[in-house]
Amino acid sequence: MATRNVFAMILAGGKGTRLFPLSRERAKPAVPFGGQYRLIDFALSNLANGGFLKMVVLTQYKSHSLDRHLALTWRMSPLLGNYVTPVPAQMRRGSRWFEGSADAIFQNFNLLNDEQPKYVIVFGADHIYRMDPQQMLHAHIASGAGVTVAGMRVPVSDADQFGVLQADEGGRITEFLEKPDNPEPLPDDPDHVFASMGNYIFSIDTLRRAISEDANDDDSAHDLGGNIIPMLVERDEAYVYDFASNDVPGSTERDRDYWRDVGTLDAYHEAHMDLISVDPMFNLYNREWPIYTWNEPLPPAKFVFDHEGRRGQALDSMVSQGVVVSGGSVRRSVLSPGVRVHSYAEVQGCVLLNGVRVGRHAVIRNAIVDKNVHVPEGAKIGVDLERDRQRFTVSDGGIVVIGKGDKVDA
Repeated sequence: MATRNVFAMILAGGKGTRLFPLSRERAKPAVPFGGQYRLIDFALSNLANGGFLKMVVLTQYKSHSLDRHLALTWRMSPLLGNYVTPVPAQMRRGSRWFEGSADAIFQNFNLLNDEQPKYVIVFGADHIYRMDPQQMLHAHIASGAGVTVAGMRVPVSDADQFGVLQADEGGRITEFLEKPDNPEPLPDDPDHVFASMGNYIFSIDTLRRAISEDANDDDSAHDLGGNIIPMLVERDEAYVYDFASNDVPGSTERDRDYWRDVGTLDAYHEAHMDLISVDPMFNLYNREWPIYTWNEPLPPAKFVFDHEGRRGQALDSMVSQGVVVSGGSVRRSVLSPGVRVHSYAEVQGCVLLNGVRVGRHAVIRNAIVDKNVHVPEGAKIGVDLERDRQRFTVSDGGIVVIGKGDKVDA
């Protein structure tokens, strides 16, 4: 299917307050993930692999890191009219910033006027998943819907964590429920319900009409999921797309319908642990549907020293370029580019972001350490959580998080 009549908008203005301190100096979509990626790379890669090459990224909160990443990484061929462009809040509709995801689109109607698409893809920028949006577009057109909402099957017992889509057998959404306690299960699956993934495809006339009406409603929160989708459900214009039916080339049975919202520190850490098993929950090694990013020109990873008690090794881990494990031990961890682990150090169950230095005899367990933090010789992190709480952020699940620029004492 030709994609010239399709325009993609990626919502990337989120503060990510539950990811603090990782979001202290960057927007949530710019938070690093999986060693060498940023969260936004997953949505953009899905769109690019699906052939949708006209994309705007709507930014707002602390966007410099995100803008720099987009400029370095996501450069399309202008000869073919393709582009990925960050669009900051420009106050085109008055002296205010974006007041919600629907308002972000309303304030950027000029982009729709310039491109004149028939269909508009609106995806979030901070989820970990693979999806072929071309298949979702086919389903949207075939149904004649005004909007199609990507729905993920989740257990009924987990429904109170999501916006739940109740749909008839034809896929028409009959009700949108926000975190319900005991919703009706799917007709074909008594143990599951559809949870909204926050990914939408709109027909252009429906989008314009709904967003314009919402902009004139002073009582609205101007949110796509909270206001626009319920409006269109009431008008019988909303359909659900079953994410489980999406067939991504190269996917395994284990990871074909993987989707994670990494909106909390525990979820962020758990998603990293999903990457490192022998048969990973999410497989980054799928070359038929690659996740694109920009890589620094760093040398290969290196492991040195092979003496008893001083052996440079990494087991059940992912190690990025430029890493040096010098006589230290790494287990069940993800090491980002440029990390250094020195002799006799122990790293276990950790996510170390770019440039982290781990000194001799240091011990780090079940921790997330942000960029360029220096863990001095003999320091212990994740060993005494009560002491860690006095110095750092500790998640509900007991993950110690050291923010960018934080000082670590021995």
